[in-house]
Amino acid sequence: MSDSNRIVSSQHLVSSKSPELSELEFGLIIAWHAFARWMMRCMTAAGVKDMTPIDVLVLHHVAHRDTEKRLADIGFVLNVEDTHVVSYSLRKLAGLGLVQSSKRGKEAFFSVTEQGRTACLAYRDVREACLMPGFTGSPEDNVHISELARLLRTLSGRYDQAARAASTASL
Repeated sequence: MSDSNRIVSSQHLVSSKSPELSELEFGLIIAWHAFARWMMRCMTAAGVKDMTPIDVLVLHHVAHRDTEKRLADIGFVLNVEDTHVVSYSLRKLAGLGLVQSSKRGKEAFFSVTEQGRTACLAYRDVREACLMPGFTGSPEDNVHISELARLLRTLSGRYDQAARAASTASL
């Protein structure tokens, strides 16, 4: 494929080593924005308005496996480097009555409230009704989705490593 036929966001960043990486990056950009828009609109349809994508992610992670979570662990699992972002989201979710915290020593542990659990289940219902009809559920399609998920996790590691290198580079 010629470089002029590639769908990229920034032609000047296309590398001869892997022009396909620029195509992937553009795909990630538009996929992230579509996913973020989906999360906010799905949560609104589930009955909770004015949630940001990070609020939705934090709420669902706090509800995950119905176990208490520490601020640092939430940020780590969601790959959010700035704990202030997660902290702000947790305060907002607590203000909405969706999460609660308890102190043990100097550490705060967060858990979902009954209202938060209800919101998560309503989100799941909207997801089943609006998103899942677009998927076949076939074993072949699910294998492809699983492979893509594995690739995205691998790429996130490479981008994290490159970010660390860039923060210490003096080019």
